[in-house]
Amino acid sequence: MIPTIFWIELLVVLICLFYGARKGGMALGLISGIGLIVLVFCFHVKPGKPPVDVILTILAVIMGSATLQASGGLDCLLQIAEKALRSHPRLVVYIAPYCAWILTILCGTGHTVYTLLPIIYDVAIKTGIRPERPMAASTIAAQMGIICSPASVALVSAVAILDGHTLPNGQAVNLLTILSVTIPAGFIGVFAEATYSVFRGKDLDKDPEFQKLISDPEQKEYVYGDSTTLLGKKFAKSQWAALWIFLGCVAIVAVFGATKGLRPVFGGKAMSMTLIIQMMMLTAGALMVIFCRTRAADVGKSSVFRAGAVAIAAVYGVAWMSDSLFQAHLPELKVALTGAVTSYPWLYAVVLLVVSKFVNSQAAAVAIILPVAVQVGVPTGIAVSMISACYGYYILPTYPSDLAALQFDRSGTTHIGKFVINHSFILPGLIGVITATVVGAILGYLYGWL
Repeated sequence: MIPTIFWIELLVVLICLFYGARKGGMALGLISGIGLIVLVFCFHVKPGKPPVDVILTILAVIMGSATLQASGGLDCLLQIAEKALRSHPRLVVYIAPYCAWILTILCGTGHTVYTLLPIIYDVAIKTGIRPERPMAASTIAAQMGIICSPASVALVSAVAILDGHTLPNGQAVNLLTILSVTIPAGFIGVFAEATYSVFRGKDLDKDPEFQKLISDPEQKEYVYGDSTTLLGKKFAKSQWAALWIFLGCVAIVAVFGATKGLRPVFGGKAMSMTLIIQMMMLTAGALMVIFCRTRAADVGKSSVFRAGAVAIAAVYGVAWMSDSLFQAHLPELKVALTGAVTSYPWLYAVVLLVVSKFVNSQAAAVAIILPVAVQVGVPTGIAVSMISACYGYYILPTYPSDLAALQFDRSGTTHIGKFVINHSFILPGLIGVITATVVGAILGYLYGWL
């Protein structure tokens, strides 16, 4: 039986999460400090431990990714994506989401989609395809790629939290075991939401609202506008070198994750993948600064670094506050929840999805839920197999990438409905994430983890 005091303390935590998420930015992490003070001084909850290993791993990944952006290597990758889009414009509803998904996997951040969105819009509108279809699907796909990326905050957080745990078949949890679920599950999930998007909304020539809009010559010129393109732009050798340095370091991380025997052994144990990820991301940034004419001062000014700093603040405050609450009531939670999760394993996925919406961060959701899930008895196989459910902040159209799609779609087809919840992103998001989570569970069963 879970005591009444737990629910009162949980209410304090939820109020902090709701209010912090509404304020946005660093507020989520900062307001968690108030929650901690209330828990500790009013309810005498023993303070938990901040997730130091997770925070340091996030910081290392952000430093590497931000240096890639500052070096101009990210633009090289975007140019390759644009060539794929413009080569097959009729397939933009499929190609655009996969380009966004792959860019996130390679770079570790969904913020790459901002530069891609105006290109997607231009290809769609010039081809006569409703822009809402590829644009909404692409913003969802970009965020779905986060849990599939060896360089993402959410995935390295999961690796750090599950380091040392084993699966039912005796296999140790590492970077590649998680990727062996999330990448194929994400690929199929993106296909599902793109397929739905092909048929959504009215074709432009049959949409009375769109036809009314372009009946005004000025509005028509605004809607069709000038092309946005990176094609024809020449990049310096140093920019291409930065891209290959970053991707090379990501590949090395994958190799160490796949081959435990390559890692140094200390005290009879192979070195943690958390430390290897940290070392390789710092090395990637260092090599770009040394060999690619990247100004170190520009790294901290990049949008990737700024967004990453917000993620660190959120994980620091929210995970510390949540850990304090759950550790204080862990024995009761184990008794109450073990049976429920064993009987209904999908509850873990639902909780992960809902919490990610509360905190607007996959990394924060993983940092909050994954440690608690393992401690209350959620089998490691379920925790890994259903981890794709950590993306749920498309439920309300408040995330920056969703807002960016609304702004870049000059046709107005990407929209927020009268009731707010009926917006362009919710159905692609639900279809993509639910499909990926179900496929992950099937893969976990086939791998012998469930």
